[in-house]
Amino acid sequence: MENTNNITQTIIDTINTIFETLFASIDNNLYSVLDEITFINSDILNDSNFEKLFGTSTSNGILLIANSLLLGFLLYYSFKYLMSHITYHKVDSPFSFIIKIVVFGICMNFSFFIVQMLLDLNSNISLAIRSLGENLFGKNICFSELINTINTKASIDTSSLNIFSIDGLIKSTLSISLLSLVFSYSLRYIMVKVFVLLAPFAFISLCTDNTSWFFKSWLKNLFSLLFIQIIVSLVLLILFSLDFDDTNLFNKFVYVGGIYALIRANTFVREFIGGISTNVSQSVKSLIHK
Repeated sequence: MENTNNITQTIIDTINTIFETLFASIDNNLYSVLDEITFINSDILNDSNFEKLFGTSTSNGILLIANSLLLGFLLYYSFKYLMSHITYHKVDSPFSFIIKIVVFGICMNFSFFIVQMLLDLNSNISLAIRSLGENLFGKNICFSELINTINTKASIDTSSLNIFSIDGLIKSTLSISLLSLVFSYSLRYIMVKVFVLLAPFAFISLCTDNTSWFFKSWLKNLFSLLFIQIIVSLVLLILFSLDFDDTNLFNKFVYVGGIYALIRANTFVREFIGGISTNVSQSVKSLIHK
């Protein structure tokens, strides 16, 4: 019986050691990366390869294709205008169309600068929220600081973790949830760049009423991706404002609820204003069901 107990205890100690090492590695390496991919600004576009792909002038990159579409819109309108004399279908006047194609053509060629302004505006709003928290609570409002706060205020000691205790289960839930956030916000990071590449086509689509839906859809999706950053800043602000007793179990579950709110941030934004999903778990489930 004693040998059996020793073997069982050895297995438990081994499992705890494995999880201690895993969670310590996550705490030390993961959350600084999470801050970088979540709180983005126009710096993510300052990549020579990305700038070449987008186009440094009207004669290369995505801008070359978008400017070529201007000729396509001109031919489309010319044909539609000629046909209107036969079908008596109402179309925009030539003067109105020329004004549109000039204005939105200029916007198209300056779309990189326009998107940079949007990214910086969104970043400044989220930074203002985080700065407010820093002034009020004396802490840097970010994920790396959050995990330190959780480990101290929630009394979760990674160096003496027992995975089979309530603290161990809470710590496991927090770490796995935050790991899920990394994948989700990494997807968001990539999708923001994708929608930046689509910016020239979005602006040129405003030249005609039949294609203007593309700009509206593009703007809604890009705005939803950026707005997540503001929601995350607000959730972090609330989490850092909590001041409970260190031994209070309620305190620990509130932090778990806060992390879950961060995971569901994209879902909240989609239900509020629409947009695309960056929830990796939902994407995996949809693939499995298919």
